[in-house]
Amino acid sequence: MEPARSHSEIHLEVDGVRHALRVDNRTTLLDALRENLGVTAPKKGCDHGQCGSCTVLLDGRRATTCLTFAVAQDGASVVTAAGLATGDDLHPVQQAFIEQDGFQCGYCTPGQVCSAVGMLDEVAAGQPSFVTEDLDTEPALTDTEIRERMSGNLCRCAAYPNILAAIRQAASA
Repeated sequence: MEPARSHSEIHLEVDGVRHALRVDNRTTLLDALRENLGVTAPKKGCDHGQCGSCTVLLDGRRATTCLTFAVAQDGASVVTAAGLATGDDLHPVQQAFIEQDGFQCGYCTPGQVCSAVGMLDEVAAGQPSFVTEDLDTEPALTDTEIRERMSGNLCRCAAYPNILAAIRQAASA
C-alpha cells in the first residue's frame, strides 16, 4: 500500500497575481495566504468561521478562508480587500468605509469590506436572504436586509452603525 501524500502543489490567483505553492494538505486557505504568500489582508480572528475577519472573495463569492482547505481551492481566484482597488482608485465600498468611518481598530475591516462587496453582488443578482420578505421580487436593501447579510462579520469595536452607513452609501453609488 502506498502512503498518502501529505503535501500538494496548488495554484492560486491572489489579487490578480498567479502563484504556485506547495502546501500541507491540512493547511487552510487563510494560512496559505498569510503564511505561504505573505498576504495579510485577511485576518485570523476566531479560526472557527464565526467572526468573518478572514473573509475574501473566492471565485467571486464571499468565503471564510479559515474554514476551507487550500488544496480544495486549486486554480481558484482570490480577491482580498487589498486587491479591490484599481490602482489608486479605491473600490466604492472601501471609499464608503473611509467616508463613513466604518472602522475603528481596523482589524475586522478587510473581512467586512469583502463581505460587503460580496453581499452587494448577491443583492444585485436578486439572491434572497433569510429576512427577504417577498421571494418573487428583487430584495430591497433595507437596514434589516443589510444586517442579516452581514451577520457573519463581527466588529469588536461596535462600529456597526458606521458600517451600515458605508454599505448604504456604496449601494447607492
